[in-house]
Amino acid sequence: MKQDYTYAVARIRSRELKLLSIKDIDALLGLKTYDECMDYLIDKGYGDDDGDRDERTVLAQERRRLWELISELVPDLSVFDVFRCADDFQNLKISIKAVTRDVEPMLLQNGSVSGEKIYHCVKGQDYSSLPDYLRQAAQPAFTALLQTGDGQSCDLIIDSAYLNTLYELAERSDCEVIKLYSELTIASADILAAVRCERIGKKHGFIIRALAPCNTINIELLARAAAKSFDDILSYLSTTEYALAAEELKISISAFERWRDNYLIDKIKPQKYQPFTISPISAYIIAKENELKVVRLILTAKQNGFDPKVVSERLRDMYV
Repeated sequence: MKQDYTYAVARIRSRELKLLSIKDIDALLGLKTYDECMDYLIDKGYGDDDGDRDERTVLAQERRRLWELISELVPDLSVFDVFRCADDFQNLKISIKAVTRDVEPMLLQNGSVSGEKIYHCVKGQDYSSLPDYLRQAAQPAFTALLQTGDGQSCDLIIDSAYLNTLYELAERSDCEVIKLYSELTIASADILAAVRCERIGKKHGFIIRALAPCNTINIELLARAAAKSFDDILSYLSTTEYALAAEELKISISAFERWRDNYLIDKIKPQKYQPFTISPISAYIIAKENELKVVRLILTAKQNGFDPKVVSERLRDMYV
């Protein structure tokens, strides 16, 4: 029987009204200090009654509330694993590095698997209770870090497993937003990996292992281009639907990432008018995560005295 999401979508539509707008972002940019920004955010519903005004704590609280809402509306959160598994893989990275360095892990709390469970599995070297997608990456990544001391090799194994998991989850989903999110996430990760490999002079064999299959990028052609030059990367991308992204890459990595996030927000906006599917709920999750990314950027800028004009150039479009 197909799930009816009508009530959940109606609740989400009302919550959309509480998302920060571009006017709110402009207001935050216009404030002079971190404390003034925090006051503004608290007036908008950020933070808890404990009075903690630490950026990391406040944003973590807001993200926790997001997933509490989603779990209230959709009891089977597995339909949103495409969003939640990023924390799973990040917790795997954190756990492996914490265990090998004998330090306490700073775990994320909104994955599909408890961060503490992942840590204890890594610490005990018993991955049998983890989902397949984590189990397959855990031992090779742990071994790579232990034997070589190279955190990049460990991260490469985990990042590759994450992107392959996204692809598989999207293939099983009938949600347009989830498919779009996964495809764009994988393609942009491949593009950035290709650029970084080109910059440090990696050969084709290494580059192709660093890329993940997707539907909008031919990774063989991208790897060949990256083995030659940055201009070859841009030339290949100009033949794909990421031609505009290539123009942003000429400016900077940050410009490309801004283009990616704006492109996604623009594409998901029409999904709020699909009341019988999980697409509006998925779109809301993306919109809220985008909002938190923008708020984090502004708060960091205020703490470090960055020029507001420079910050505004890196800001993303908003969903409302």
